Amino acid sequence: MTRRNHLYGIAGVDEAGRGPMIGPMVICGVLLDPDVIPRLEEIGAKDSKRLSPSRRLSLSKKIEKLADKIEIRSVSAEDIDRLRKRTTLNEIEVVEFVSVVKSLNPREVYLDAADVNAERFGSKIGELSGLAARGSVIVSEHKADSKYPIVSAASILAKVERDRIIDEMHQEFGDFGSGYPSDPKTIGFVRDLIQNSRKLPPIIRKSWDSVRKIRESVEQSTLDSV
Repeated sequence: MTRRNHLYGIAGVDEAGRGPMIGPMVICGVLLDPDVIPRLEEIGAKDSKRLSPSRRLSLSKKIEKLADKIEIRSVSAEDIDRLRKRTTLNEIEVVEFVSVVKSLNPREVYLDAADVNAERFGSKIGELSGLAARGSVIVSEHKADSKYPIVSAASILAKVERDRIIDEMHQEFGDFGSGYPSDPKTIGFVRDLIQNSRKLPPIIRKSWDSVRKIRESVEQSTLDSV
């Protein structure tokens, strides 16, 4: 699609995979013509966490047909570990959100805020992207994916992309579950690697507290058994 220099359309931006200890964080932005927005509600676009994987996949294909433009960024576990040595996860998200909205160039954009202060998050995105100075309307709210269909659409596409990457990782590294710290299969996968003194693969976020706690638990169990 030809790049527009003027502000156009309505966009939504959201992420998937902020909290897992395995796999990437995916940020997605979707740009639609304002007249097409009602179609998102008609097809049943809603927060991706409330949808089954098959339903998300089905909706993603419909969203792709409706969208004027889609931008996706993926930050690997390895990159997250490296970047967190000098910055925060929130700031990593700011950089990626800015990259997405600059490419979409929307007249109006809705963000699922990654900062405890939603207004501050929106102000950062607006300033660093240059959109605020150009008059773009920026709405930044918590749980925006459950309030605005355009953000729901971005949420769905982000989750589908992360699911695709996780499926590929399962093929290479075995079934480690969802990658989330609450998943017993994920915990068991990481624990087994540590117990067997195997090097943790790059898909694991080694800087995560949940990984550190598993390591400490294994080390304590080893000491107790001596």
